[in-house]
Amino acid sequence: MITPDLPAAVKAALEAKLQGQSRQDAAARAARISQAYRGGGPSGGIASEADAVAYAVVRMPATYAAVAACLNALIEMRPEFAPTSLLDVGAGPGTASFAAAEAFASLASFRALDANPVLRALALELAAGAHRLNDLDYTLGPTRTQLDHAAPADLVIASYMIGELPESEREALAATLWIKTRDTLLLVEPGTPAGYQRVIAARAQLIAAGAHVAAPCPHDHACPLAAPDWCHFAQRLARSRAHKQIKGVELPYEDEKFSYVALTRQPVPQRPVARVLAPPALGKAAVAAKLCCADGVARTVTVPRRDKTAFAAARRWDWGGAVAPANLPQIPPQHTDG
Repeated sequence: MITPDLPAAVKAALEAKLQGQSRQDAAARAARISQAYRGGGPSGGIASEADAVAYAVVRMPATYAAVAACLNALIEMRPEFAPTSLLDVGAGPGTASFAAAEAFASLASFRALDANPVLRALALELAAGAHRLNDLDYTLGPTRTQLDHAAPADLVIASYMIGELPESEREALAATLWIKTRDTLLLVEPGTPAGYQRVIAARAQLIAAGAHVAAPCPHDHACPLAAPDWCHFAQRLARSRAHKQIKGVELPYEDEKFSYVALTRQPVPQRPVARVLAPPALGKAAVAAKLCCADGVARTVTVPRRDKTAFAAARRWDWGGAVAPANLPQIPPQHTDG
């Protein structure tokens, strides 16, 4: 398991890049880029080294934390998984590559694809200081075109990039990502209703093509949630001094919300019986939690204090965590939440 914090060498290199730059200018650049992203814009708005550094200082820690959380969930479900090759699609400053390098000591080949030259330059500069990524193979060009020509990899990651494409291109992208996946594909999007819809559409498409869900879902059935509900999770991460200055905030941490799915070629041998879909309500008399269960149904369960063993286990449940069979109380199959 890996921590949600950027590797120290990457963090130090980013802060060194800020030396001599106006924090006010960096803040303005970061705000402009964030506004473009919230509006569904692509990374083309990051047009200079100063843009890339401002973006990376503000967004790279949160994106890294989200990808790290997803990889930890994957490792929990598949502790035997030892990929040797990574394909990072829409890699930006290489965030997912750094997270995968921390998660899997087995990785020997790192390839990245992106169309943004200044993000690629920053990624290569950061990688030069990370011994695992010294030989990062980063191809510059239209992501869809480069993906068509890329060799398959054991682990393929598309992190925060599906939303940059027109809706008309997303189905073809998902199909190609799956073609390039030898073993496991990880898709990560912002934890918004729109981000969830992008993830769930790709999930349904690829299950129909033969994929199996490793995480977060404990099943391959259709998602049981219906609007206005949506499946998302959160990862807390510490903010650096530079991060707080550029974002103009005082809080020493932030919670990055994300939606994701990890899909595998082969069925996962041991799935959890449930996944916690929201922060549990902890009370003196009981713990109540919303769970996605292995039969494809979302349920709200209440574990009373009188059931001492189950209650003690339920008090340790976290949003996004897997629930082991021994820790799930008996629940009526018809009790569902849509």
